[in-house]
Amino acid sequence: MTKMDRPLGIKTVLYILITALIVIFTSPFVTLGALASSSDDKSGFCISCHSMEAEYEAWMHSAHSRKMCVDCHLPNENRAVYYLWKSIDGLKDVLVFYSGRVPDRIKMSSHGEKVLQANCIRCHETTVMLIDTRRKCWDCHRRMMHLHTGMRETF
Repeated sequence: MTKMDRPLGIKTVLYILITALIVIFTSPFVTLGALASSSDDKSGFCISCHSMEAEYEAWMHSAHSRKMCVDCHLPNENRAVYYLWKSIDGLKDVLVFYSGRVPDRIKMSSHGEKVLQANCIRCHETTVMLIDTRRKCWDCHRRMMHLHTGMRETF
């Protein structure tokens, strides 16, 4: 019996199966990541989904209107993490939008809250050093949550 005539061993089959699953699972993220990196990082891209109109309008009249959506809503500690989460969030948004399951009120995930908090601290580090960092920024800055167009208030 030659080497070519022998059946594949269980380890080889398992290796091939795991490799195929990894390729199948990661290819949408890699593909969307490449598309997302070449697409517009400007906030105008976010409004292309009609369900974001109220949030976009509130942002346009806020103190943060000179910042892009991705400055606050994506991790900015390094480029690899940025593009990974841009792909993940983009894929999730596409699936939610095209499945027709866009909620009336868009709520941030726990991961999104951590990213947003880290970005608030990144931009406002000097101010944040003077306050209680255990609270989320929007616990006090309630009107910075895209809910009230053109209004800002601190409690």
